[in-house]
Amino acid sequence: MEIKVTVKQLGRKHPVLSEQKLEIRYDDSRISLEDLLKLIVQQQVEAFNAQSFELEDTDYTKIPSENYLNILTDTGKAGFGSIYNEKKANLQKAQENATQAFEDGMFAVFYNDGQLEHLSETIDLGLEHTFTFIRLTFLAGSYW
Repeated sequence: MEIKVTVKQLGRKHPVLSEQKLEIRYDDSRISLEDLLKLIVQQQVEAFNAQSFELEDTDYTKIPSENYLNILTDTGKAGFGSIYNEKKANLQKAQENATQAFEDGMFAVFYNDGQLEHLSETIDLGLEHTFTFIRLTFLAGSYW
């Protein structure tokens, strides 16, 4: 089944990632939020583990292309596609981390315009609305 996902970060005018379509292995039209998160994590882990790790004998300068520079200035993060950690992601651990992060309020999930607040909530995927994931950041500091 194909779902539409947008990832945003609060305080940004534009989403960090634009809307994208993810293919998850699920046939029913109704699913719990917990199961959906696990399926999305499974798809992402499989995509990450499928990437090839190329070890380079020499270090050379990598210059980003012109259209990539705009993305770098918007997000404030420079990445050149190199993967330095050769370990494969652990699916079970990643799924546990995702559900724990949701329970701890590290990110919020919206379906259409409604916020999903509990892992047991049932979602109707037949409506084909867009999921929005918002990464929440906490303010640092103390009060006196």
